[in-house]
Amino acid sequence: MVTFEDFKKLELKVAKIKDVQDHPNADKLYVIVIDLGDKTKQIVAGIKSSYSKEELLDREVIVVDNLEPAILRGVESQAMLLASHDEKGICIIVPEREVKLGSIVK
Repeated sequence: MVTFEDFKKLELKVAKIKDVQDHPNADKLYVIVIDLGDKTKQIVAGIKSSYSKEELLDREVIVVDNLEPAILRGVESQAMLLASHDEKGICIIVPEREVKLGSIVK
């Protein structure tokens, strides 16, 4: 189990997708640039089977901002995009309304 104290360590924030490119070394991955208001970051996300680049561009999403960077198939991912998955595919988690970029999700 994750304690409440552990959960509080996560920095969940609102970001806007500014650029989406195909991953150079993986068919199912995108390389996504997000705007967090005060900074930009790069994310590698396995959502290509459920979303086109055009569907993602300029969408607000929820990300884990303080995740340790990871190299995924040779490309650095600096945050994590939150999504769910069921028999219909992947569904990104989005704010209900437009929110200031960088806003903390509580």
